[in-house]
Amino acid sequence: MEFPQQQKPAEGKITYPPGVKEITDKISNDEVVKRLKMVVKTFMDMDQDSEDEKQQYLALALHLASEFFLRNPNKDVRLLVACCLADIFRIYAPEAPYTSHDKLKDIFLFITRQLKGLEDTKSPQFNRYFYLLENLAWVKSYNICFELEDCNEIFIQLFKTLFSVINTSHNQKVQMHMLDLMSSIITEGDGVTQELLDSILINLIPAHKNLNKQAYDLARVLLKRTVQAIETCIAYFFNQVLVLGKSSVSDLSEHVFDLIQELFAIDPHLLVSVMPQLEFKLKSNDGEERLAVVRLLAKLFGARDSELANQNRPLWQCFLGRFNDIHVPVRLECVKFASHCLMNHPDLAKDLTEYLKVRSHDPEEAIRHDVIVTIINAGKKDLNLVNDQLLGFVRERTLDKRWRVRKEAMMGLAQLYKKYCLHHEAGKESAQKISWIKDKLLHIYYQNSIDDKALNEMWKCQNMLRGLVRELLDLHKLPPSEANNTAMFGKLLTITKNLPDPGKAQDFMKKFNQVLAEDEKLRAQLEQLISPTCSCKQAEVCVREITRKLTFPKQPANPFLEMVKFLLERIAPVHIDSEAISALVKLLNKSIEGTADDEEEGVTPDTAIRSGLELLKVLSFTHPTSFHSAETYESLLQCLKMEDDKVAEAAIQIFRNTGQKIETELPQIRSTLIPILHQKAKRGTPHQAKQAVHCIHAIFHNKEVQLAQIFEPLSRSLNADVPEQLITPLVALGHISMLAPDQFASPMKSIVANFIVKDLLMNDRSVGNRNGKLWSTDEEVSPEVLAKVQAIKLLVRWLLGMKNNQSKSANSTLRLLSAMLVSEGDLTEQKKISKSDMSRLRLAAGSAILKLAQEPCYHEIITPEQFQLCEQLLIKFFLDECYQVRQIFAQKLHLALAKLLLPLEYLAVFALCAKDPVKERRAHARQCLLKNISVRREYIKQNPMAQGQSMPAFQCHAFWHASLHFCHDTNGASVFLRCLWFMLEVLMTKNENNSHAFLRKMVENIKQTKDAQAPDDPKTNEKLYVVCDVALFVITNKSTACHLESPKDPVLPTKFFTPPDKDFINDKDYLSSEARTFLLTGKPKPNPVLGTVNKPLSVTGRRPYTKSAPLEAGSNLSSNSEPCSPAGSSEATETGASENDENPAIAATEAGKKPDRPFWKSPQEPSSETGQASGRKWDAGAPPSSTENSVTCQTTAAPPPAVNKPRRGRPPKSLAGGGASSAEKEGGGAGRGRKRAVPASDGTGTPTVEPITIKIPKQQDTDAKRSAPQRQMDLQR
Repeated sequence: MEFPQQQKPAEGKITYPPGVKEITDKISNDEVVKRLKMVVKTFMDMDQDSEDEKQQYLALALHLASEFFLRNPNKDVRLLVACCLADIFRIYAPEAPYTSHDKLKDIFLFITRQLKGLEDTKSPQFNRYFYLLENLAWVKSYNICFELEDCNEIFIQLFKTLFSVINTSHNQKVQMHMLDLMSSIITEGDGVTQELLDSILINLIPAHKNLNKQAYDLARVLLKRTVQAIETCIAYFFNQVLVLGKSSVSDLSEHVFDLIQELFAIDPHLLVSVMPQLEFKLKSNDGEERLAVVRLLAKLFGARDSELANQNRPLWQCFLGRFNDIHVPVRLECVKFASHCLMNHPDLAKDLTEYLKVRSHDPEEAIRHDVIVTIINAGKKDLNLVNDQLLGFVRERTLDKRWRVRKEAMMGLAQLYKKYCLHHEAGKESAQKISWIKDKLLHIYYQNSIDDKALNEMWKCQNMLRGLVRELLDLHKLPPSEANNTAMFGKLLTITKNLPDPGKAQDFMKKFNQVLAEDEKLRAQLEQLISPTCSCKQAEVCVREITRKLTFPKQPANPFLEMVKFLLERIAPVHIDSEAISALVKLLNKSIEGTADDEEEGVTPDTAIRSGLELLKVLSFTHPTSFHSAETYESLLQCLKMEDDKVAEAAIQIFRNTGQKIETELPQIRSTLIPILHQKAKRGTPHQAKQAVHCIHAIFHNKEVQLAQIFEPLSRSLNADVPEQLITPLVALGHISMLAPDQFASPMKSIVANFIVKDLLMNDRSVGNRNGKLWSTDEEVSPEVLAKVQAIKLLVRWLLGMKNNQSKSANSTLRLLSAMLVSEGDLTEQKKISKSDMSRLRLAAGSAILKLAQEPCYHEIITPEQFQLCEQLLIKFFLDECYQVRQIFAQKLHLALAKLLLPLEYLAVFALCAKDPVKERRAHARQCLLKNISVRREYIKQNPMAQGQSMPAFQCHAFWHASLHFCHDTNGASVFLRCLWFMLEVLMTKNENNSHAFLRKMVENIKQTKDAQAPDDPKTNEKLYVVCDVALFVITNKSTACHLESPKDPVLPTKFFTPPDKDFINDKDYLSSEARTFLLTGKPKPNPVLGTVNKPLSVTGRRPYTKSAPLEAGSNLSSNSEPCSPAGSSEATETGASENDENPAIAATEAGKKPDRPFWKSPQEPSSETGQASGRKWDAGAPPSSTENSVTCQTTAAPPPAVNKPRRGRPPKSLAGGGASSAEKEGGGAGRGRKRAVPASDGTGTPTVEPITIKIPKQQDTDAKRSAPQRQMDLQR
């Protein structure tokens, strides 16, 4: 479309305003500016009705659009020309004097460029720039460009310019004119192109929003003003991206969800057509896509003033459906949203309740936890936001199977009770609504679950904190010194770990410690607060005084004071004192006398008495001084006379914990108590006898006389022919010898030699039950075996009492216990003892060795050979055929190590857990190992001087040494690799203090030494170096940080390794290329024929699917196992055999089979350990059948013979067993969907090696079979 033609003046005649000379390129810039200012003034004064002037200055208007002006380098000239042009468009409107489209485009692009001058409001020319903007906006001059074909380029440049120049220094008028200019283009045009829309929307993206808040505000107001015109364009954009998936339509496609959130906040009407598209995306098959939409809608529905849920019910219902999404993160996001929704939209609580109920029983712990957090947060804001049903969900979760969930539920309910019932923040009605919380928590606080007993833990924590504060106050009484400051810092560090947010609490505790140092009265108040005699009322006064001194009126919000209050709450006796104990004892008396209303509470009197005593027993540990009264002890004496064994045992323990002053202050109680304790020590239950002996030792001054009166008759009455009557005397004698070794060492030695060993342990008087079980319940164990178990414990207690490493008794006992383990529990080897009884005796012997090893004096006398034997005996437990033996022993080992009672090298024994055939127990062992390492690392932080002895990496010393016994053949090599990876994978989880470099350095140092037990044996040392090379190879391929400088040079123990010889440099590589391939991929170099046989049939682009046989129900790899780790060869063992049947994981190698070639040697290398027979030798953890996702490898270089095609589908019943069948020998598969290669034979008698089965995770199985280079990435991830 052509513009209307203006009448052209005669050529060459340009009329200038009066006083203005001709403007040409031959004059200076200053003169040009001077003349242009007069021209600008003339055009400013003209209006649209001045027809004569319009015609007079038409030539000048055309001249001002010439190249000389539009491309002038002087910015003042360009600004004046732009102002003239803007006025020309105003004067000549609606018919512009310029006829050429190209010229119009050049003019408007020129004017747009001049608008950049608006950025600097302090510029002298800013007023002219403002006039230019105002003129363009008022006249809507840019609307002329609608007739141009490429007007979009002009508009985009204009919008980008205005959004870039807007800033905080602009006033409201500037923003208003910009809005007028841009909104006229949007509302009066035919539509908004995608590029123009992008120039607006990009300012809403969070990154741009943070950079230029004014541009964001400008875009927000512009969109709100042009909703009707721009909504269609926005809908088209989102339709292209969300529905059609055309992300290329805009560079903003990846920010669609951010844009939707911002647009919804600006005006929901902008998204009227977009919301149905989100409902479509909520049903996407892609879990991550659904998660992104759920996150977006959670913000839209949960916004404070949002009415979306009521306005778009279909979308709301579709969103609620995502609470049941199969994708865990989606469900988690929905639950998190519920908190904001409950607080901002109480009217939607009814819709959310049913969905939260389902999620409160979600199988995922994190989701159940967040349901509680959601409800509690809403309740803390306003109790009316949560209905009784929602609180009921939290109440149910106090019994959750997971401690984290239970803890959150209990803490949440306690916070609500504190806020609304104790502080009365919402009136009596709210307090009445949740009055049930107190009773509920008190019932839950004391449960008999193994890991709960939260009340016990609370009191233990309180007692520990009180002790730490007491020690801190004692340090303040000492004169200042560097050592004193260091000790104080250690106490403060320990205290802060028991406070919320230890990082911040540490700074506050330092400040509090400084205040204590300066204020003696404050220290006195704190000492009274933690005094054992402080009552609850006194504690309240002390806390009030301390907080008053620390309160600063000018600081209403004082986080320091809040932290101090929290500490005082934890150490103050707020609910237990002498008065409380007395009240509890009176309630106990009522139950004993039968006057209590126990049955109305739903419990029997016996249960009430037992539970009451259990509660008092716990309190006796933490508040012993509160029990010191005649009335309390009289009630406990009545309990001692009751027939209930548990009640009497608890009463004795309470006397033991609290009766230190009975002898001096309560003689009547003493005279009654002594005969009862004697009777319990001689004829009570084993537990009563133990507690009675300890009670006598703890509270009486003449304990030697009292213990002698028990010892002598018991020692004379020992009779091995009546084992039922032996158990209690053995327990009592054992504890007496431990508590008073000087008095009873000599008579006990005679009892041990003549009765315990010769008469009891070395004789089997009865024949055990031949039921074939490997374990039986406590009730089914024979009395003779129970007596022998107590006899073993007596030996240990006797030695622990003596603590004398000069005596030969310790060595003799170690030999006896070792013999019992070697004989698998049947010390006499007469085959009279049943297998279950042998398991009990093995466990007792192993536990005894573990107990002795915790005593330093006995650990010192253990020679390297004895330690190796002891280690082998411990290893037997991890390979024991009875899983209860393995489980109980591993737990005892873990607890001793976690308490830092055992030497560090015993931690290496956990590596043998890689052999356990059950995945869950391997995972549990891994957690124990992680816990132990964590404890030691924490200990190092608090005790830097102990770093050398407590660094977890040092545990590998014993492991390398023990590894010599695993790598003598292919079978041992596979075991070693699994154990090595089990240990290293845990050690290398974190690279704290550059521990990876320390590990590498330690192994390198070991390689430069020799085995201390056989320094001159080349075979033994070669095995040691092979172990080192394998470890180095795994470490360097797993860690990129191991090549850094080690933080400390490892010092190797001389009992394992010889001192390094300066003349000895061991730089030999002991690993063949085949071994390296095996370590990287879990199998040797690929063989073309085997590869063809084992090649899976699959469709391009789709992973092959293989249905698992029932025997493959469990996985043998933990979730954290390295793909190439050789830890998964016992899958079939895991579920193919019952727990305590003959365990195939422990199956011995067939007699007469010679060991195969070691895996680190190449096929051409001769091996002295290789025989002529090609006998099979399977890994101790793997039956001869392969499993899904397992690959078998051939370690001989000879080509294999032709292989028969394996049978497809389910194997015959005759082949379904765990043993090797003829089909297996012929190369047939042993399980459904599985193939395995046949061992190669060259027909010349060359020995072949049975494949080592290595487990590869499913997701990498297909890729692992494609090419060796891909497999070599496994360890390098």
